Amino acid sequence: MQLKPLPCTRIDKFLWATRHFKTRSLASEDIGKGRVKINGAVVKASADVRVGDEVALQRVGMVCTFKVLMVSDQRGSAPLAQTLYAETAESIATRERLQEERRLHPEPALTIAQGRPTKRQRRDLDQAKNSGQGGADGWNGRWSASID
Repeated sequence: MQLKPLPCTRIDKFLWATRHFKTRSLASEDIGKGRVKINGAVVKASADVRVGDEVALQRVGMVCTFKVLMVSDQRGSAPLAQTLYAETAESIATRERLQEERRLHPEPALTIAQGRPTKRQRRDLDQAKNSGQGGADGWNGRWSASID
């Protein structure tokens, strides 16, 4: 499939054609929230994008910046879509740095393997907690290492 080059097209169609968004309505929604800029200016979904424009797209925790190499409003395959734009070197470096940070410092909640306790585990926990209300063998008992 050949992409039909155009002099300009709407930014929501272009972002959909370059596969940055799954649907045009999702692209329009993010544009409406001010997450997309063309040449440093926040735009509407109907704004035109031309060859040579710099588009900044704010994604989850990062900003992806790319130059428009060709303009098309047809959605093609992923390899064809990648020929329409070129990501800037700064954007690539920032993305790789953030990926490395996420790899080195994972989200603590993602390390929890077992999840919530089952009903039986909950009963065992409650029994262990309540078994020694006054003595040293329960959770509310004495936790000191002293002998007295």
